[in-house]
Amino acid sequence: MPGYEVTEPRLRCVLPFEAAPAEVRFLRRAAVKQLSRWGTPVAVDEAELLVTELATNVVKHVGEGASATLILEWRGERLRLEVHDKSPIGPSFKAAGCDEECGRGLHLLASLSVDWGTVLTAAGKAVWCEIALSGEQGCRRIERAAEALENYWTAGQGAALRGRGRVIGLEESAIELIADLLHWTAACGHDPDDILDRAQMHYEAESRAA
Repeated sequence: MPGYEVTEPRLRCVLPFEAAPAEVRFLRRAAVKQLSRWGTPVAVDEAELLVTELATNVVKHVGEGASATLILEWRGERLRLEVHDKSPIGPSFKAAGCDEECGRGLHLLASLSVDWGTVLTAAGKAVWCEIALSGEQGCRRIERAAEALENYWTAGQGAALRGRGRVIGLEESAIELIADLLHWTAACGHDPDDILDRAQMHYEAESRAA
């Protein structure tokens, strides 16, 4: 697995579960309880959400009743979450759309974790993600945002940002990108104000944890 070499002590917990909505709730509680026992310096809400998405992915794409396993591993500055199942078919981003099956879970993994991926195993596959237990997550978010804004500017203006105009260009791109995202959420039937409130909650929670 990429970046999976272990060079420091680690804590590990294996939680088998059955792919079913009720089991996902129990799994989420068990994971939170284990993290509390370890005293991991990580936002519990964030880890809880990722566990839910990883387990729900098995229910949706492998099938209810399928056997699966959640592995929690605390190594150094990161908490790793893995879900193993018996299907060799890995998840993938779908074409842009407005329904609930358009890859929301994968986009959530990408936005909340510092790294994630999928790998084939002898029994099927494992989908994993890692949460930073330090300020790494905030830095990664800033880097991702700058890259996205530069790509957005280039697509609209046809020229790369350079020199002193870069800061101004990124600021303008941020405003336009946020406006476009609000148009997209409204077109999909969501409340733009609700989306902004939820984004603000994520930002404030991460700022407090930093």
